[in-house]
Amino acid sequence: MTDIFVLSDRLTDELAALDPILATEAGVEGYNDRWPDLSPEGVQMRQRFWADALTQAKACQSNDRRSHVAKEVLIGECKRNLADYEAGRYRFDLNSIASPWQAFRDVFDLVPTDSASAWEDIVSRLTSIGEGLRGYRESLQVGLDAGEPVARRQVEAAIEQGRVVAGDQSSLNEILVRFDETHVGPGNSQLRSEIDQAVQSAKNQFAKMTSWLTDTYLPRARQTDVVGRQNYVAAAESFLGDALDPDDAYQWGWQEIARLQARLDALCAEIDPSLDTTSVIELLKSDPDRAATDIDAYVEFMQARQVAALEALNNTHFDVDERYATVEVKVASPGGSLAPYYVPPSEDFSRPGCVWYPISHNKTFPLFADVTTNYHEGFPGHHLQCGWQVAMGDELSRFHKQMIWYPGSGEGWALYAEHLMDELGFLEKPEYQVGLLLSQLLRACRIVIDIGSHCEIDIPSDTNFHPGQAWTYELGTEMLREIAFQPADMADSEVTRYLGWPGQAISYKLGEKAILDLRAERSKAKDFNLKAFHSSLLSVGSIRLDLLRELV
Repeated sequence: MTDIFVLSDRLTDELAALDPILATEAGVEGYNDRWPDLSPEGVQMRQRFWADALTQAKACQSNDRRSHVAKEVLIGECKRNLADYEAGRYRFDLNSIASPWQAFRDVFDLVPTDSASAWEDIVSRLTSIGEGLRGYRESLQVGLDAGEPVARRQVEAAIEQGRVVAGDQSSLNEILVRFDETHVGPGNSQLRSEIDQAVQSAKNQFAKMTSWLTDTYLPRARQTDVVGRQNYVAAAESFLGDALDPDDAYQWGWQEIARLQARLDALCAEIDPSLDTTSVIELLKSDPDRAATDIDAYVEFMQARQVAALEALNNTHFDVDERYATVEVKVASPGGSLAPYYVPPSEDFSRPGCVWYPISHNKTFPLFADVTTNYHEGFPGHHLQCGWQVAMGDELSRFHKQMIWYPGSGEGWALYAEHLMDELGFLEKPEYQVGLLLSQLLRACRIVIDIGSHCEIDIPSDTNFHPGQAWTYELGTEMLREIAFQPADMADSEVTRYLGWPGQAISYKLGEKAILDLRAERSKAKDFNLKAFHSSLLSVGSIRLDLLRELV
């Protein structure tokens, strides 16, 4: 009988070979020169992989807690992926933020660049991108032919992103800049010429794919954004790893909005009692004394906060392994979503964890709202959780550490980390606490917009925000502007995201709620220790919320 850890090791390598983009994201070496086969034939290969993996995982024994976790995590991931394939998700896997379309560009931010051979891999990947896009296009065509097109709003967002990548301001141009900055670049004119040609070739392929989306796909895109209650609940439960009652969650979301609004009003009155809440927030956005002077100063400020938090909390509230005791802060390439994101360290920690901020288009750099985001994306949010998971050694299976991510527990922990940093005194200025409340309000608004839109639940009649009306894109963006105080461009990007990625946006607040509920339950014990509680959460890695409750 195969040991579950031996099986997990083998499946990690097999999946990396089937999905080289995932391999690069996970930091599994050996696949940085190629693309996954996203054609219908390639999809069938991956579906067989998951089916075979499920059969093998079920046959493994689990004699202790380690093997039980490894087995349950693998079985759960197999079932989650098989459900996606059975639903034919590959036929309409196109949206504004988290589809293969974005991965074809974003993967170049993650590849190694420290050797000539690494740059040769980049050349190979750039040169062969047309083959990868062709397979992807074939699968999307199957969806079109089956009468299952993506919503028009998502296609338009993808077209705009494609035009940026294919244009003069393409983020692919940065690849050549990065080459010149490495020790490999000086004097290597031949390789530089190959990279330049490969970049132009890749841009041409993005232009070709963008033209197909514009001329062939867009005219047949569906007009409605919503996916319906049944599809929504299935998608949301996949992200959460737990059952969802959309009506209960929707009602709780409105309660959270009311609670957070009351706290925000009180805090803003403390900052300046002569101004209303909206005016105080406008002051925080426009006050030059509360802003960084430029991009470099912004990055330096966020990096310093990370260093200070790591130094203060290591060995007191968390035991941080030295292998992930460093986190980098960088500016994301233009053309993608406007939301910050985090990329975990590679399998061998040669690539450190990194927080990416899409701020290159900004003309001002207010800090009040981004301090809490820094803790969410970096330490002690995603960076601590992902670094801890990778560093768990044989306690977690390799497959679990490198290939598993559940937003319910992952994003739930990161949002909980914001709450925790306020408890620990790291949001030391009132304006930083305003930033925390805005972050929490955004996630609460996500619940009601996401569920209300896709499950077609009207706005409650007892609210002061368009009572009794049905959700529209315009009402969603209005809520984010007026209640969560998001800039107009961010509000547009956010609601487009929810409509194209149903069920993911609610995982932050519902995941945080699950963790806070667990903490409240555990804290009733006389020997409760917060540091030990956090260790127990982090030591099981990113898992389904129902399994998290069982283990913690």
